[in-house]
Amino acid sequence: MLPLAVIFINLALLSYTIGVWSEKRSGELKLKHLAYFGFGLLFDTIGTTFMKLLADGSAINLHGITGLVALILMFFHTAWACFVLWKKKELQIKQFHKFSLSVWGIWLVPYFIGVALSFIN
Repeated sequence: MLPLAVIFINLALLSYTIGVWSEKRSGELKLKHLAYFGFGLLFDTIGTTFMKLLADGSAINLHGITGLVALILMFFHTAWACFVLWKKKELQIKQFHKFSLSVWGIWLVPYFIGVALSFIN
C-alpha cells in the first residue's frame, strides 16, 4: 500500500504544481487550471487515505497536522476557483494566482516533511 500512497502523493504534487504555475504564467485563472487543482486534490486525498491506513494509529504529529491543514486548504482553494470562474469577475480571475501560490507553498511543507521522514524510517 505504501507504493500506491507515494504514487498518488507525487501525482498530487505534479497536478497541483502544473495547475498553480500554469495559472501564474497565463496571468489568469482558466478552467484547465481548475481541472489540475481538482486532480491534485483528488490524488492527495487518495494518497493521504492510504498513508492514514498505514499509520497504525500513531499519535498526532507535525506531518499529520500540516498535511491535514494543507488538504483542507487545497479543498478551499479548489472550491474558491470554482466560485471565481462561476462569478467571472475579471479582477478575481487575474489575481487568483496569489492565493494559489500561497496554498501551493503551504502544501509543500507536509510533502517535504514526508520526504524527510521517508529517509529517517
